[in-house]
Amino acid sequence: MVKKLSSLLCIGLAFVSCKNNPNTASGDTEGLDAFNTDTLVSYIKTLSSDDFQGRKPFTEGETKTIGFLQNEFKQVVLEAGNGNSYLQDVPMVDILSHPDPNMQVKSSKGDFQLKGLEEYSISTPQTDSIISLNNTPVVYAGYGVVAPEYNWNDYAGLDVKGKIVMVLVNDPGFNNGDTTLFKGKTMTYYGRWTYKFEEAARQGAKGCLVIHSTAAASYPFSVAANGWNNSALRLDNKGEKLLDVQGWITTEAAKKLIVAGGQDSGILAKADIRGFKGVALNETVSTNIRTKVVRNQSHNVIGKITGSKYPNEYIIFTAHWDHLGIGTPDKNGDSIYNGALDNASGTAGLIEFAKAWKNMKTPPERTLVFLAVTGEEQGLLGSSYYAKNPVYPVEKTIANLNVDEVNNYGKAKDITIVGQGQSDMEDLLTEEAKKRGRYITYDPTPEAGHYFRSDHFSFAKVGIPALAQGFGIDVVGKGKEYGKKMQDAFNEQHYHQPSDQYESSWDLSGAIDDLQLLFLVSKRLAYGHYFPGWKDGSEFKAIRDKSAKDR
Repeated sequence: MVKKLSSLLCIGLAFVSCKNNPNTASGDTEGLDAFNTDTLVSYIKTLSSDDFQGRKPFTEGETKTIGFLQNEFKQVVLEAGNGNSYLQDVPMVDILSHPDPNMQVKSSKGDFQLKGLEEYSISTPQTDSIISLNNTPVVYAGYGVVAPEYNWNDYAGLDVKGKIVMVLVNDPGFNNGDTTLFKGKTMTYYGRWTYKFEEAARQGAKGCLVIHSTAAASYPFSVAANGWNNSALRLDNKGEKLLDVQGWITTEAAKKLIVAGGQDSGILAKADIRGFKGVALNETVSTNIRTKVVRNQSHNVIGKITGSKYPNEYIIFTAHWDHLGIGTPDKNGDSIYNGALDNASGTAGLIEFAKAWKNMKTPPERTLVFLAVTGEEQGLLGSSYYAKNPVYPVEKTIANLNVDEVNNYGKAKDITIVGQGQSDMEDLLTEEAKKRGRYITYDPTPEAGHYFRSDHFSFAKVGIPALAQGFGIDVVGKGKEYGKKMQDAFNEQHYHQPSDQYESSWDLSGAIDDLQLLFLVSKRLAYGHYFPGWKDGSEFKAIRDKSAKDR
């Protein structure tokens, strides 16, 4: 999981306006008793045990994990979800990038070097044994955004083919505080570094360097630079447009390039103004990246319950089963990154959903799909592969409910919506929370782009809207300060560390509450034939509107 506003329980949902489901009574609690703390703990302890070796793709840990999940799906009596199989093969490539230590810069104002890891960090998604930049021209393209719905195109009239494009992180409305630009301080997908790379590749660029700012990125440069000299998995998609070089550059190093290229560094701020035009810089850069490549297949695990009335309409529950495997030992010498909270807990929750639905006296009217995905920690790979290669048609997929970690510090009065204003499903979630005596809060740092950092987002990108639900902090009997302290403690001490292990001190009563709440939302979707949808202003509404024509 990419670090985000606590952990996420996410709901991805689709289609037109949201109305109450007449087939689900307000006080209907059938199925809630199937959620059990003891079984939840048992699943978490097994999946996060040392025997599972941190559940990294391509390892013995994956073999044990997918075997365990297939067995549990069979025990719950789920049908095989991919024809006669419980598996979906996910072809991946593991690329170890070894960049040269420096980047050479040639300009009319003199030659100099940028220091790797200190001033920039790069890697390659390509599988060639060596990737070279040889006197490659550099272009500054503002935010690197093409957003028709905002009447914004940073690439208009700009030739970046075969060049390195330098772009700012986040959106135009972030730095100048103009709420009329995009969504102001709230990050849209156009602000994410992943989008910047995708768009640069579509424009034909050879490489893309995202200009780092701790405030705009929501993390320090050291986090952005951790791909230096490290391996990374990506999907092995044939024919996909990919950059040769991608990475980050510090603001100070970007200013050096801009000034050496004949421009004033004040041009960075001008990108916030509508009508800004990018510029070619009078300079070139040179460096190399050597690679070591391994191709293999990982696996999504998939089961289903066929709908009784609308079997060709689908609700998909997801959780990522993977974590980081065996890595650098911590101060105690522990090198197994067990990932108990992230995300053995969410995978355990996925099984709890399946059990609850199998205990329902009345079967769902729509088909329910239970999908444990691989490669989330490497960039939402398993969910992205499914979204691009769906077993069930995207235009017929009504919802995606994603569990990325569960609350381990007790019952909370509140529940947080991440990505406010995206989906009509916010209203449905609010209604169900109110019935349970809980209240809604919103992501306090929407500029950090938490909405785009978990598997539900892969479904949003293909038009299935997503509402992300984060932990509450108003802990019953202990208050908001305690809840915030517990969130901060995990992020600072245990996130992506070997110490993310199950502890007997965990209080999973809040996890059961949250899972039950999502289960009630799924009931509103599973019984009936209405279609919740995106709100006006969402960057994903147009995608769904287009695919809805194929229903």
